[in-house]
Amino acid sequence: MKFTKLDYCQYLLSSQINYTITNLADHLENISHDQINYYLKNAKLTPRLLWDNVKDVIMTDDNGYVIFDDSVLDKRYSEEIEIVRRQYSGNEHGVLKGIGVVSCVYVNPKLQRFWVVDYRIFNPDADGKTKIDHVKDMLQNLVYHKLLPFDTVLMDTWYAVHNLMLYIDSLDKIYYCPLKDNRLVDDTFGQEKYKRIELLQWSEEDLESGKIIKIKGFPANKKVKLFRVTVSTNRTDYVVTNDLSQSSTNVVQQVCKIRWKIEEFHREIKQLTGIESCQCRKTRLQLNHIACAMLVWVRLKNLAYRTGQTIYEIKHKLLSNYLIEQLKRPSISMCLV
Repeated sequence: MKFTKLDYCQYLLSSQINYTITNLADHLENISHDQINYYLKNAKLTPRLLWDNVKDVIMTDDNGYVIFDDSVLDKRYSEEIEIVRRQYSGNEHGVLKGIGVVSCVYVNPKLQRFWVVDYRIFNPDADGKTKIDHVKDMLQNLVYHKLLPFDTVLMDTWYAVHNLMLYIDSLDKIYYCPLKDNRLVDDTFGQEKYKRIELLQWSEEDLESGKIIKIKGFPANKKVKLFRVTVSTNRTDYVVTNDLSQSSTNVVQQVCKIRWKIEEFHREIKQLTGIESCQCRKTRLQLNHIACAMLVWVRLKNLAYRTGQTIYEIKHKLLSNYLIEQLKRPSISMCLV
């Protein structure tokens, strides 16, 4: 029998705990561990495959959002995987050994639904690209090749750098992103020196409708609008946008909440597809495993939207069905003296 990506994706979708090749081979009658390993080592599954499988199910909107963020696949106990590197993990709030994945999620704000449409592997030793480079590549691909309609780009503080913000501006797109408290800005139109954002003075009007500022390092004529957004009782974000017509802090707060859709995606794909579980050493096997995990998430999410269930209910229902069958016709019958 020939082993294909469909077989591997079906395994990642069906398995609940163990996602290793060894476990898969143990549960197939005519496919050996070596055959599975050979396929994963020689196939070349790319992000293009993800787009081919999501483009016909995505529901677009001219006012759609795209969100960029990265996540680290935890490989802290892996010593020999080629692509693993030490990098900062926001989830762990520290440096972690793992594989960095930069993802792009598309959100339809009217339907409050989202889809992953692209991703890149952070591997600067192989391609020399930073995470910012990957985001720019994906943006360019969205605008000029995928032709995906969207209006606004959302990202976190790690991506709020000059060249990316100006690049988004050049595409005639709007961006919203929080700035770090120590970012140097000027709200006096050149009358005073640049100061840290946290030292700015805010009037009641500023708090309600934001204030025009210039970020140090930006072109002289490039102004942006800054909002002070209360995230929780002990956290305040300073959110900047190139949409100078925006005049409501409440609206900005609602826009920023949309960015958490990508955190939802990260949580779901890690918990339900085994994307972190592959222990193969070779880079190509890891890349193909990640590609298949992305396809499995798309399948589960599409089913969730169609049936009105959560993605967790669909996955865990497989175990529920197993229990129902075992109670009806147990493989091992219980007996008592």
